[in-house]
Order: sequence, then C-alpha cells, then structure tokens
Amino acid sequence: MYFREFARQARAIEASEDRQTGCGSRLFSEHRFQSFVPSRSSLLAFFIAAPIAALAQTPERAQSTAGAGALELPGVEGTAGAPSAASLANAGEESAGDTASAGTGRATDMNEAASAFSVTGAQVNQRIFARPAEALEIVPGLVVTQHSGDGKANQYFLRGFNLDHGTDLALFYDGMPLNMRTHAHGQGYADANFIIPELVSGVNIKKGPYFADEGDFASVGAVHINLRDTFDGQWAQATLGSFDYLRYLGLGSFKLGDGNLLYAGEIGSYDGPWVYPDSLKKLNGVLRYSQGGADNGFSFTAMAYGNHWNSTDQIPERAAQSDEIGLYGSLNPTDGGDTQRYSLSGRFAQTDANGAFKANFFAIRSVLNLWNDFTFFLQDPVNGDQFHQHESRIVSGANASYTFNSLLAGIPAETEFGVQTRFDDINLLLTNTAQRQYLSTIRQDAVKEGSIGVYAQQTLHWTDWFKMVVGVRGDLYSGWNDALSLPVNSGSPVAFVPGPKASLIFGPFNKTEFYINGGQGFHSNDLRGVTIKVEPADPINRLNPATFLTPTQGAEIGLRSRVIDGLNTSLALFMLDAASENIFSGDAGDTEPSRPTRRIGLEWTNDYRPFSWLDFEGDIAVTRSRFLGYDWAQADTYNSLAGYPEAQIGNAPGNFIPGAPNVVGTIGLQLGEKTGWFGGLQYRYLGARPLTEDNAFRSPATGLLNARVGYNFDNGWRIQLDAFNITNSRSDQITYAYGSLLKSDNLYAACNAAGSTVPAAVCQNGVMDRVFHPVEPLAFRLTIAGRF
Repeated sequence: MYFREFARQARAIEASEDRQTGCGSRLFSEHRFQSFVPSRSSLLAFFIAAPIAALAQTPERAQSTAGAGALELPGVEGTAGAPSAASLANAGEESAGDTASAGTGRATDMNEAASAFSVTGAQVNQRIFARPAEALEIVPGLVVTQHSGDGKANQYFLRGFNLDHGTDLALFYDGMPLNMRTHAHGQGYADANFIIPELVSGVNIKKGPYFADEGDFASVGAVHINLRDTFDGQWAQATLGSFDYLRYLGLGSFKLGDGNLLYAGEIGSYDGPWVYPDSLKKLNGVLRYSQGGADNGFSFTAMAYGNHWNSTDQIPERAAQSDEIGLYGSLNPTDGGDTQRYSLSGRFAQTDANGAFKANFFAIRSVLNLWNDFTFFLQDPVNGDQFHQHESRIVSGANASYTFNSLLAGIPAETEFGVQTRFDDINLLLTNTAQRQYLSTIRQDAVKEGSIGVYAQQTLHWTDWFKMVVGVRGDLYSGWNDALSLPVNSGSPVAFVPGPKASLIFGPFNKTEFYINGGQGFHSNDLRGVTIKVEPADPINRLNPATFLTPTQGAEIGLRSRVIDGLNTSLALFMLDAASENIFSGDAGDTEPSRPTRRIGLEWTNDYRPFSWLDFEGDIAVTRSRFLGYDWAQADTYNSLAGYPEAQIGNAPGNFIPGAPNVVGTIGLQLGEKTGWFGGLQYRYLGARPLTEDNAFRSPATGLLNARVGYNFDNGWRIQLDAFNITNSRSDQITYAYGSLLKSDNLYAACNAAGSTVPAAVCQNGVMDRVFHPVEPLAFRLTIAGRF
C-alpha cells in the first residue's frame, strides 16, 4: 500500500506548482555564477600569483583568529580504527590525505540501498573545503553552510530538508554521537568543528529510515566517521590564508607495547572578511591507543577541544540596501560564543568462526555559550534583542552488537542483535542580554534524559541474485525536566516508538543491482517542549506540548550500476513523511508547532575514474517538499496583521516548507598521481528555496566554485594552494525570512510612540524581510606539509 502511494506521489515531482514570486529584487541577486572555462596556461598563472594575493587580501585591522581549514596530508599511511563496513575495514591502509589518488570511487559494499555508500579518508581529504564540517559534503546531496561564526555548529541541507544544525541527520565521530538532545540552541545540534579531517579513515553513509541499527535523528540519513589507528611516521602541516587564516597541525603515531599510540594537535585562528573580525581561536587535541584492527582489536581515545569567536550574524536585506551596514557588516558586533568539549571513548571488536561481536562506549563533557541577536529591537526597543544561550552537559552511553551466520530452512542467513544506550545530564540557561551583559532570565532548566534502543536484523540470501533484509527496532525514552525558573513547566515524560524496516536487493544483473527499501524512523524532541505548559515570557499564555518522539516513515527504490568501466552510478527515488515537525525554539524558550510533511525526490550520483590520474564526480538531487493540510493558526496570524503590509507579507498560510531546497548539485574534477602535480575543481549548487510557507519570500540560488593545485614530492612533502569562491560570487551562505525591527523602520517609531494605536500582533511580528549571511569573497590558502 505504502509503495503504491509512493509511486503515485513520485509522479508529482514533474508537476510542482512552485510560485517563483519574490518580494523585491535582491540587492546582490545579479551576482550569479558565470561559466568559467580557463585554459591550462591561465590556470597556472592564476595559481602562481595566488600566494601574493592571499597576503594582499588581508585587511589592516585588529588581529583576529579562527577556525580550522581542513587540508590533507599526503601519503599518510596507517590503519583504520572504528568498526565499519567491509569496504572500510582496510581504508586506512591507503593514503588518508593523498590529494592525487583517492581510490577507485565510492565503495558500495554496504549493499542495502542505492543511496548507501562508503568512502575512504583519502577521498574525504581530496575535497576542497574551508571548514571541517564541509568535508561532510562527501555525502551526495548534502550541503553544509554557516551563518554565525566558525565556532558554531554548521547548518545542513539534505533530501529537501533544512536540517538546521542537525535534526534528522545523525552524525557520529568514532562511535560518539554528535547530535545533542534538548540543546540550548536547537534539537539535534551537531557541532563538527572539532573534527580533524586528516584523522578520518573512512565514512559510512546511509540515507532513509531503512536501517535497524540507526535510531534517533537518522530519518534523513546517518553518517559514521571512523578514525585511523596509525600513521606512517610523524607529520607537520602549516596553512596561511586570506583574512588572517592560520592553521598548524601536527600528528603521528608510534609503537607502544603491543599496540600503537596516535596523537594529533591543532591550533587555528581566523578573522574572516567581516567589518568586526571573528577573532576565532581554536585548540584541538587527540590521543588514541589501539591494538589490532576494526574486526579484531580495541582502542581508547581521548579528545580535548576549545574554541571562542565573535560572529557576524545574518542581516536584514533592507539594512544592506540602505547602506545602514555593508555587506560584511553587523548590527550587533558583540554576538559570538565559546565552547569546550572533552571526551573519552573506546571500542572493542572480536570476530571468529561463530560470529562478530562489536561494542563501544563514550563519555562526553561539553560547555557552550552563544550570544545572538536575530530580531534587533523587536522585543526590547531600548536594549535590543540579544540573548544568551548556555548549556553544560555530560553525555554517556554504550552500544553492542552480535552478528552470526546460520541456515534458516536451508537458506543462508546473517542475524544481528544490538543494543544502544545513552544518558544526557544537562543544565540549560536562556537569558536576555545587552552587549553580553545579563538583563533578565527567560528560563532555566535541569534536564536528565535517557534512552535504550534494541534491534534485530535478519538477512536472507534466497538466491545468488536476490537478498532480503528485514529488521525491527524499539526505542524507549525517559526524561525529567526540572524547570527551575518556572516549576509549572517541569515534567517526567516516557515514550516508546517501534521501527520496522525492510529491504529487497536484486542482482547483480550485468553489473547492476536494484533496491527496494521501506521503514519507519523517528526523532526525539526537546524535553523542555515536551513538558512545557505555559509560555516562559507570558505565563498566562498556555501552550500545547510537543510529542516526545516524532515518527517518520519512508520508502526508496533505486539502482546502482557499474556497467561502464570506471563509472559508479546510482539512482534513487525516495519518499519521506514526518508526522509532525514540532520543534522547541531555543531562541524563545517555547514550542513552535508545525504540520505533517511529505518529501518526494530523486537523487542521481556518479563517480567516473577513466584513468588512475583522473576522477570526475557529479551528483544532483531534486526534491519536492510540502506541508500537508491547512495551516489554520497561520491564517489567524495573517488576519491579525491586516492593514500593515510590511508585517503581513509572507505570513499567509501555505504548504511550502521554509528553507527546503528543490535542487542541490555538485560537480568535481581531480587530477594527479601519488607524486607530482595534482589539482582539482569543485562546484556546489544550492537551489533557490521558499523562505515562508506562502512562498512570498524566496532565497537566491548559490553556486560556489573552488579550486586546488599542488605538488607531491617524492620525500613525502607537499605544497598546496586552495582557492575558494574563485568567481567571487556575492550570493548567500544562508537566507531566512522573518520579522524584525530596526530603529530606522517606520514601524519601530509607530510601535514605540506614546499612545500607539498599532495592534500588538503587528509590533510583535515586526517588518518582514529577507535576512541573509553572505558567502565569503575570493580567498586563498597555502599549505606546506611534510613528514619527519
């Protein structure tokens, strides 16, 4: 039944009724990506001159500091760490940072869905990225952006979702969850800024709720990042770039007893092109002891990370158009944050003739402070709307699984049982501030949240061309929220959600396999939103709490083929329904309800390696995303703003999902061998998006082109130059549309005048406008790395 509905809805992709309407022309909308086809000589001249340009671009102003660019070390030999798919078990044996030769394309040994892949650490580091989390764009169709300083978690887009800072995309690093439950800033907040890409041995990629071993936040996808156990020698790397970018990295390993001790240390700083420098400073360290490998062995890993920064947040378009501030300016230069993270993790694996046992544990201590001002003078016309989000938490957990082979009625089978546990102890504080100084408390909470998930999965090999995978999991959640500032909002909910899964795999037929997948998943909601009863800012206003666990269901049909030598291509048609997208607003301290949603899309991914020195990648994803049903609450809001078009526009009811991209695409080209010259070009496209549910406001499309050239010496040294945004696009990293008030707005004066007759709903909504954070201009980074 569900698959019939899936097929029927899929036909609607070509009949999208998107209204391409806007609200005035974007100030910078003319600056679009133009075709750029340079000759070989022009490229060489460009890259020879670039180091001088990198230094010349840095403006004369106060010293600042910054995040880590993620550039790889060449020829770093070693072994993979965390348990992973078979295709990654020996990934670390390759050159983890080899810029020239990164394997033979995306591996497909996971073999359960057309959209499931595994990649090596070498392939990850072959990408051209400015921030560590951008390395995750190795996931086909995933876009990683930033809107508020390089120390804050990135924002993610995948399969028609604006995933905010990580909701519905489960990220794991060495078996540790990155998504934080009941987070001060947003549910599922996943900070990947502490990742050191050079340590990555491989990445396992899954999409959709079809996998029994994936639970919370994994409805859209799950990405498991595995770490290396060893390196071949000791390595050092230094990177200098535009806008006061600096990064120093040292890493290596040596024998210790019967195992290996790996170490890595990183120092980074960055100002950015902003009028008020980011002044980012970053320290990062890893220590890891291991014996054996991914299938038989163990490891213990300690990590420590600290970062602090200022941030230029998104700005209203009207402020940029009126020259109130420049493109790279800020309306509140005291925004920013700081964070610390410490962790201890371990894993154990044992494989014999009877089966395979794997287990891991983790303990994480983290602290975060964020100061943001998104609405300026909407809430407080005197002091402004800056607020402070603070949290400190301890996360602990353990996972275990056992897999064994058997015969069921003469049919070869593999059976897997698993258990996954997690407990979060969280202290949260949300306050009003001015220039980072305390004004008043919005809410304060002490939260304890625990979960246990169990699953079973059976793989049946009916014939040599037909395989069936069926599974089921169940997740039990329990929590306690002590609402210290408003005890009426305390509570102790309990919830359980089941999750059946199934996959059918046919083939290979002429090097081609076909897949049918379906399943149910879920994501948890912020516990404060689950126990909330009254609005913190106005306790007279009663609120409807969110559900603890929101179910999702999805289906996918696809194929993967290698019928053309050197080409690995896959096609997946998917559908994903969410029962609700109720969210807790960490910015306001209350819930923001929404309706059920449906997304239908098509993904096409390609990796073509015709020669050992040449590799092409091309991926495109097209998705139709809509709310289901009519938004009666939004209709009431729209009517309450009548007579004030500057507040009413963009507030009409509709079925568009704000921020949901229709089209995402990437094209990449890499050249080179293990030694000698290497280079690459990489283009990423994020299509235009509705910013309000009535589609009255839309974002511009953003296309970014990056380039790399370098030389690998025979002795292991490397020199490399990366160029970012080489067309100098002035589009947006991210765009929103919502109401705010500036002191220059006529509505500000009207709302704050003595005896004002402006309706309260209008003054609380403010002036609707596109609010954007621009992409950074053309920038260069020069890296020198070598082995000692």
